[in-house]
Amino acid sequence: MLSKERNELLTQTGPETPMGNLFRCYWQPVLLTEELPSPDCPPVRVQICSERLIAFRDSENRLGLIDEFCAHRCVSLWFGRNEENGLRCPYHGWKYDVFGNCIDVPSEKDPNFCKQIKLKAYSLAEKGGILWAYLGDPKDKPPLPEYEFCNVTPDKRFISKRIQECNWLQAMEGGIDSSHVSFLHSGALNTDPLFKGSKGNKYNFGDLRPVFDVSESTGGLLIGARRNAEKDQYYWRITQWVMPAFTMIPPRADHPIHGHFWVPIDDHNCWTWSYDYKASRKLTTNERKAMENGEGIHCEYVPGTFIPKANKSNNYLMDREAQRLGTTYSGVKGIAIQDSSLQESMGSICDRSNEKLAPTDRGIMLARRKLLKAVEELETKGIQPPGVDPETHKVRSASFLLPKGQSYNETAQGHLRVKTGKPHVSI
Repeated sequence: MLSKERNELLTQTGPETPMGNLFRCYWQPVLLTEELPSPDCPPVRVQICSERLIAFRDSENRLGLIDEFCAHRCVSLWFGRNEENGLRCPYHGWKYDVFGNCIDVPSEKDPNFCKQIKLKAYSLAEKGGILWAYLGDPKDKPPLPEYEFCNVTPDKRFISKRIQECNWLQAMEGGIDSSHVSFLHSGALNTDPLFKGSKGNKYNFGDLRPVFDVSESTGGLLIGARRNAEKDQYYWRITQWVMPAFTMIPPRADHPIHGHFWVPIDDHNCWTWSYDYKASRKLTTNERKAMENGEGIHCEYVPGTFIPKANKSNNYLMDREAQRLGTTYSGVKGIAIQDSSLQESMGSICDRSNEKLAPTDRGIMLARRKLLKAVEELETKGIQPPGVDPETHKVRSASFLLPKGQSYNETAQGHLRVKTGKPHVSI
C-alpha cells in the first residue's frame, strides 16, 4: 500500500510539484515528427505535466514550444498564422518567435512595445522520429536521449502513441508487472502476429507463479521474472525500467523488441508511447502492417485522433462471449487495450491505500521507493535523478534460459546492453 500523502506526491506532476520537478529533469516525448512535418506547417497543441503549450516549426525549420495563449487577451495560438519565422495571433496580430519573444504588435505605434512581451518557452528537439521537450532549468539540460530505437534507421522502427485516461503512475506500473502476462494477455500470446511462435510462450503458460529478482541499475531497475523451464533450467525475462517512465519489455523469438514511455498530460490522463524496433534488420512488411493495424502493443484509433477505437466510452468493445470461450481472458481485444482498460478501471488516480501487494509486485514496490528517493534528493539536495544521463539509456531487455543456480546478474549482463547492429537475445 501507499499512503494518501505519498500517493499524491508520486501522481501530481504539475508545475512546482515535487514529482513535476522530477519529470522536468528529463527530455520527454511530446509529438511524432510527422505531426510537425515541414516549415510553416500548422501548429500543434501540446499538454504535458498540466502545462498547455503550442508547438510549431518556423520558416527556417526551427522548432518552438511556447505557452499556448497569447499574452494580449489569452487567445489560443492554435488558431495562429505560422508565417515568416513566427506564430501570429489572429485576434490582433501579435507575433511570437520560437523563443517566445513577441516580435511584432502591429496595432501599436511604439516599436519597443513588443520588447516587453515574452511567453514561456521550452526546448524542443527532434530525434528518432520523435519531438522531445525539456521543461526544466536550461542550465541543467541534458543531452538528447540515447535509447537504441532512436538511433536505428527509420526502416527498423515503428512508433505510436495513444491517449490513456488515467494517471501516468498506474499505467507505468502495469508496464513493469510481468506476472499479468500469463493471465490478461494469454489469448494473444499464441495469436498476435508480433508475439506468437515464441518458445517462451510455453513457459509463460506452464508456470503461473514467476519468482522476481529485481536489482538496481544506473538508470532505474532490472526486473527479472523467473519461470520453470526444462529440467535444471529457468526461463528468464528481464524488463528494463529507466526513470521516470521508460520500459523495455523482453522480446519473444525473432519478433521486434518493444516498450513504452508514459508522459503525464495532467494528473488524470497520460500519453502512452509505444515503440518496436530491430537492431540488426529492417522491419518486415508484415511486421509494419501489423503494427499499423493495431497489433502487438499498438492500437486502432478513432479516425483523425490518437484516441483508441476501443475506449472507456464504449466499454472497450467488451466481448463477453470471447471471454467465456477463452479467446480473450478479459473479453477485451488487443494487448494495448487489455492493459489500458484495467488500468483506467482503477479510477483516474488509483487509491493505493487500499491495495494489497504480493511478492510478484516487487518491481512495483522498488520502483516507487526509487522514485520517492529521487524526489527527496532533488528537493533537498539538488541531486539530478537516475535516467537523466543518456548513457543509462543504452540498454536492452532480454529473454533466455539459464541453468538453475546461475544468476542473470552474474552471467547475462552482456545481453542487457546495446550492441550496435547485433540482434537482441530472446527465445
